[in-house]
Amino acid sequence: MKVTISPFGIETYDEVFALWRQCDGIGLSDADSRDNIRAYLERNPGLSFIATVDGAVVGAILAGHDGRRGYIHHLAVHPKFRRRGIARQLVDRCLKLLTASDIGKCHIFIFNKNADGLAFWTSVGWLWREDISVMSKNIETVESDGR
Repeated sequence: MKVTISPFGIETYDEVFALWRQCDGIGLSDADSRDNIRAYLERNPGLSFIATVDGAVVGAILAGHDGRRGYIHHLAVHPKFRRRGIARQLVDRCLKLLTASDIGKCHIFIFNKNADGLAFWTSVGWLWREDISVMSKNIETVESDGR
C-alpha cells in the first residue's frame, strides 16, 4: 500500500468532509463549511494535508498558527487504514512546517470522551494539560451595542 501525502486544497473538501463524518471523535459545525475551510487554508497556506491511497482520501489534517502557537484540528484517518502510520506522517509533516515557521508549541483540540484520539496523542508524545481548559462563545449571534 502506497500512501501519498499532499497539500489539502479546497478541491478535495468534499472527500475530506466525508472522511471527517466517518470518524468518531471529529466534531463538525458550521465552522467546517466549504467557505470557512477555504478561508482557513488561505490563512494558513501549506500547513494542512491529505493522505491518499490509490487516489482516495484516507486521511486528513487541518493545521495552522496564530504567529506564536500552532493548532491542529480534525486529524482523521479512515478506520480501515488506521495503525499504519498515516496519522503520524500527517502530524509530523505539520509539525515540521510549524517549526520552520518559528512556532515552538502546538495545541490540539480533542473531545475528552475521544478515547482513541487521547490514546493516539499520548502515544506520540503529547501531554494532557490539566491546568487549562477551553471555553467557547458563539459570537455570530451577539449583537453589538455600539461600543
